[in-house]
Amino acid sequence: MEFSIKSGSPEKQRSACIVVGVFEPRKLTLAAELIDNAAGHYLSDIIRRGDMDGKAGSTLLLHNVPATLSDRVLLVGLGKEKEFREKEYGDAIRGAVKALKETGAVDGTLFLTEIAVRKHSPGWRIRQAAIIAQETVYRFDQFKSKKSDARHALRKLTLAIGRRNELAMAEAALAQGLAIAAGVELTRDLGNLPGNVCTPTYLAEKAQALAGEHGIECQVLERADMEALGMHSLLSVAKGSHQPPKLIVLNYRGAGKNGKDEKPIVLVGKGITFDSGGISLKPGLDMDEMKFDMCGAASVLGTLKAVAQMQLPINLTVLVPTSENMPGGAASKPGDIVTSMSGQTIEILNTDAEGRLILCDALTYAERFEPDTVIDVATLTGACVIALGHVASGLFSNDEALARELLQAGDEARDRAWQMPLWDEYQDLLKSPFADMANIGGRAAGSVSAACFLSRYTKKFAWAHLDIAGTAWKSGSEKGATGRPVGLLAHYLLKRAGKLN
Repeated sequence: MEFSIKSGSPEKQRSACIVVGVFEPRKLTLAAELIDNAAGHYLSDIIRRGDMDGKAGSTLLLHNVPATLSDRVLLVGLGKEKEFREKEYGDAIRGAVKALKETGAVDGTLFLTEIAVRKHSPGWRIRQAAIIAQETVYRFDQFKSKKSDARHALRKLTLAIGRRNELAMAEAALAQGLAIAAGVELTRDLGNLPGNVCTPTYLAEKAQALAGEHGIECQVLERADMEALGMHSLLSVAKGSHQPPKLIVLNYRGAGKNGKDEKPIVLVGKGITFDSGGISLKPGLDMDEMKFDMCGAASVLGTLKAVAQMQLPINLTVLVPTSENMPGGAASKPGDIVTSMSGQTIEILNTDAEGRLILCDALTYAERFEPDTVIDVATLTGACVIALGHVASGLFSNDEALARELLQAGDEARDRAWQMPLWDEYQDLLKSPFADMANIGGRAAGSVSAACFLSRYTKKFAWAHLDIAGTAWKSGSEKGATGRPVGLLAHYLLKRAGKLN
């Protein structure tokens, strides 16, 4: 979909559909008032008759509104003005785009972006509108033999700003929003692919294509390379699969010549392209959703795409350890002991706790980049879903300043996280009589003990862990990858680059 920015009075805009808001009860926004005044109080009369009261989520499509140059005017209910905040703004944009898609309009002009949202800038409104609009029109139908009819697909969206002197700022915010949306789309596409297509080799090929598109350094480590490095924890997960594991390494050097020695931020994404649980086999119900177990990998690749498209002046390294976790004659067994790249030994008590086994070696590998910060992203534990549901990602960190920055970025992006404890008292859950640690700590505090496991490989740098098991995908009628936490990570990196307005 094509986007543009425009300043002007709504009744003078030539468009297939003008979108304006109505607060509850029956209060027109400024843009709606301008149309109403030009049209001889046409909107007021309709509202007075009770066709639109401004209730959140409601819409009303009007044709041939007098004194306007547009074919249609769409009224969008905004709820109570005093309660109009980030969520209500996002819901209004989403509802407007959905309603536009159901009309015959091929373009629309959105005046909802002029409405103030407390504590947020006009740039935030534009950026969020672009992200939400692209998210709303997203479809994944490449495996359907018959595609849905798109004759009247919404092709262009114009976002309105209140002042002409905001044009440059709005254009910059729009570019950021579209870049983040592109990263989210890549993440969703990769997550939605079936496991027989999206294998570790496929992920490596997509990473190489992404690198070629944006001039990014890319290296793919094979099984022999990992054996030479002593990554026996990562390799233990791949033993039951016919698909070879990979460690994908991408280096984006955006800091330029003056910043070539600037320490990189490192993102590590869990890339289990299908998780059967291994010998500790999962129940069959909903096992198809374990194709989403590589959404951590998908999200860091999507974040890299957004960063490259925005050309942020930072150095960013992305690591993707990727494998299948399958049962088989060669698969790891409960009770097996392996030695990680760090030299620490691990007793594998449950082969379904495999994400931490591939991440720990990738975290050790990250040391060679002398990173400023390391953030890993993983669909790691069902326990995190029990703790936080599907609203917030779990955040663990050994650095409070980093944790605060990520929490703030999540709030800014409407892609929120919640900080969980990482206290030393929880480390005792991982005790093993036979190795340096066990790979599970029992039912209690499962997401915390998993983070504690990873923390043992992060002593040399500031580190955060995002457990996205509850937020990476949806089940049921809206089944599919969400693209989270690309928004959170992209806003964090925008802030680090000094480009967030």
